[in-house]
Amino acid sequence: MAALIRVEELTKVYRMGDQELHALDGVSMEIASGEFVAIMGTSGSGKSTLMNVLGCLDRPTSGKYFLGDKEISRLSVNELADIRSHTIGFVFQNFNLLARTSAQENAELPLVYAGASSKDRKAKAKRALERVGLGKRLDHMPSQLSGGQQQRVAIARAIVNDPRLILADEPTGALDSRTTVEVMALMQELGKSGITVVVVTHEPDVAAYAERVIVVKDGKIVEDRRQTPEEAVHSQPPTSGAPT
Repeated sequence: MAALIRVEELTKVYRMGDQELHALDGVSMEIASGEFVAIMGTSGSGKSTLMNVLGCLDRPTSGKYFLGDKEISRLSVNELADIRSHTIGFVFQNFNLLARTSAQENAELPLVYAGASSKDRKAKAKRALERVGLGKRLDHMPSQLSGGQQQRVAIARAIVNDPRLILADEPTGALDSRTTVEVMALMQELGKSGITVVVVTHEPDVAAYAERVIVVKDGKIVEDRRQTPEEAVHSQPPTSGAPT
């Protein structure tokens, strides 16, 4: 299977006065299209810096990053923004939803930035929310949704532009164990549909759902293993009554 992500000797150095912090120290790896990968590490290991580089949110100090057949390490700010808008979907621990905006309008946001028409935005956002089991809650505000449902809205927002890559930063960090399983089931479904999914986590229980685990320590990859993923069970949310 062709590589969607290829990085070669990536470094990221932060300078604080006369001190240098090597957040990434010669990282090289490939991730194939359609893989479901967990990047693990403790706080300060470099895993979040690696995700920021892969998500075109930060630039490496040195090395190369290929996304598909495009070398993007030195692209302009506008070119990086275009890649983020059309190629990558992001899911964060704290959902990052607009509080006074409905589930459908939150899911539409990437399409607004991409300049899609109102009709196209509404249709695609509705399909994305139906895909994550929230087709009956399009008009609900975040305050009317449980934490698990808010994360589903965030996932719908991430997939509304049909990205090739999903980057999820501690996507279950604010969720209980039952909802964690349901969210990871959605991640597995996305991977099976052909989207490349990269989950950054410090929790082995979350990494167990991936088919490959990359462990980062002190800015270096210290382990890269394949595994038989645990199969998450996705229970359909109720259409009425208490939210889950």
